[in-house]
Amino acid sequence: MAGTEWTVDDHLDGKPPEVIELYQKLVGLVEACGPFEYSVSKTAITFKGSRRGFAGAKPRKTGLGGYLDLQRVVEDPRITNASPYTKRLYVHHFRVTHPEELDQEFASWIGEAYDVGRGAHLGMT
Repeated sequence: MAGTEWTVDDHLDGKPPEVIELYQKLVGLVEACGPFEYSVSKTAITFKGSRRGFAGAKPRKTGLGGYLDLQRVVEDPRITNASPYTKRLYVHHFRVTHPEELDQEFASWIGEAYDVGRGAHLGMT
């Protein structure tokens, strides 16, 4: 891989079908919010809005990890850690292992993060 760009396929390569299904379901939740771009690195698949990245995915052998940038702290078993990122944003690391964990509540967090990607934390939406 030296000198080449990482792709979504690189992240999904060798992952179990259930992890790929989780990733695809997460992408569906992001797509439901509106247009976005991918920024793929060796460490994560980042979803970017018109102003900034707002969420990311990290497919693992035993589940899907990732993060969401929100303007508030969310406490939930799916959130493994939430910490201040800037004065107005908190990065939330998540881990899910079953499709039902990507439910309507999770979709609402994606929507909040999507708004951050459009500049909501700057009063721009």
